[in-house]
Amino acid sequence: MTTWVEPMTFAAVWKRAVNANPNAPFLIFEHPHSDDSAKGKAAKTSTSWSYGEFDAEVNRVAGHLYSLGVEPGSSVHLALRNSPTFVATWLAAISIGAWIVPSDPMGTVGELCDHLRRTMPTVGVCAPSRTALYRQAVTESGVEMAIIEVEEADCSFARFPAGTIPAQGPTPWPNPAVADRAAVLFTSGTTGQPKGVEITQANYAFAGCVMARAADLRAKDRHIVVLPLFHANAQYYSFASAIWAGASIALMPTFSASGFLPQVARYGATVASLFAAPLRMILARSGPTAHVNLRHCWFAQNITDEQFETLSDWFGCPPRQLYGMTETIPAVLTNRGDRPHPHSMGRVTPGCEVEIHGQDGTIADPGQIGSIVVRGEPGVTLFAGYLDDPKTTADNFHGDWFLTGDQGRQDSDGYFYFEGRRSDVLKVAGENVSTVEVEHVLSKHPELLEVAVIGAPDLILDEVPVAFVVAVDPANPPTVDGLNSWCETHLTKVKRPRRFTFLTALPRTSVGKIRTYALKQEAML
Repeated sequence: MTTWVEPMTFAAVWKRAVNANPNAPFLIFEHPHSDDSAKGKAAKTSTSWSYGEFDAEVNRVAGHLYSLGVEPGSSVHLALRNSPTFVATWLAAISIGAWIVPSDPMGTVGELCDHLRRTMPTVGVCAPSRTALYRQAVTESGVEMAIIEVEEADCSFARFPAGTIPAQGPTPWPNPAVADRAAVLFTSGTTGQPKGVEITQANYAFAGCVMARAADLRAKDRHIVVLPLFHANAQYYSFASAIWAGASIALMPTFSASGFLPQVARYGATVASLFAAPLRMILARSGPTAHVNLRHCWFAQNITDEQFETLSDWFGCPPRQLYGMTETIPAVLTNRGDRPHPHSMGRVTPGCEVEIHGQDGTIADPGQIGSIVVRGEPGVTLFAGYLDDPKTTADNFHGDWFLTGDQGRQDSDGYFYFEGRRSDVLKVAGENVSTVEVEHVLSKHPELLEVAVIGAPDLILDEVPVAFVVAVDPANPPTVDGLNSWCETHLTKVKRPRRFTFLTALPRTSVGKIRTYALKQEAML
């Protein structure tokens, strides 16, 4: 396997894989609703492509995007669930030197509008079933853009007629550079507005290289991908690493707890990447399945010893915990070997730099809790910065070190352990949820005077947002149903509070700060 020597473009990584073995399997896509084994329904259906076959579709999509005005430096918005179109559009945009903006396809008009306004796409791609909402977001954003409607189950690429490709030598457009922007991935932050994380061509290539090496990925391996492609995990840990190694991918339209193990067996998957919450769901809704032979499985966040042992038995390998963020590009901490530490995030991933720093910015002693910090080269081994926000970018660095905002400790053997996260960002089933963003949305409700949102523990999702609210008229407060409807209109499902507690006033310190600790005690009751 090729090792990381110097920065290269992700477009070059893709072409290298295609040219190395165009007949090798690349992608198997299971059609939506085809996995109904529990009900004994119709046979499973899927469509597959070799590297060479899928590259032909990538070129087809690239030509059509170009005909619609997408050029080097343009952005392409994706509001799609897991689908071949998502993958082909991603690779096509990168081959042109353009960049993608993936959004949660189930996002609200406000969330989509915010992403569109801040990235000014030339083209947007969405499913016909959500076109009305999508077009409303486009109208409200004021962005003039072409819209391509594609059924996510469509494997024909018929919505991408061959476009006119300019003749510029051996390639139809200028070769992208390593520093070129390849994506902006939106992630919740503490400012109330999601932060746009700028990802370069070199970033994707570095993620692929590091994660392929960390998993000892080979061309004969097959990743099963069930996590959403609009998040970094599936892009960095699964697709980028598979393409780097020339391996194949079995892409599922969505995650199914009862269907996961049968899918692993059906497609001969050897590698997976999950979070703790999906693992718990699999334990609750599935059972041992014949012909499951995973040799490797990444997971984020902690599971119990009993869960670890059961999953090791069901999967055929012990799951290996890791730690990473959209900004860190690869997982910078990973467990290695046949005997991973189930409660540790692992040791520093080869090719990465991680330390625990005390309050004075110096490295902490073994066992001492401090800040998890990561060092790298922005735009190559770390994200390039936050979109149009140099101040926030600068505020998240201390010298050369990126401040993750998470707390941890390192033992004398080099293993890292998680000790808490930034107070304003929750991890809900592996997804970042900004309490500030949720508070901002709720505070606009005309019947609410004050709002505080915190995280409460959850057996399946790790933690969930819960809201404490003060009504404008305590004698006539809004109904819980009314607040839920408000949140359904303005927030995606993962961000909606699971519980509302009405208070006459929020508890505050002598200087007026909300006593979050008191609310957390209340949330535990």
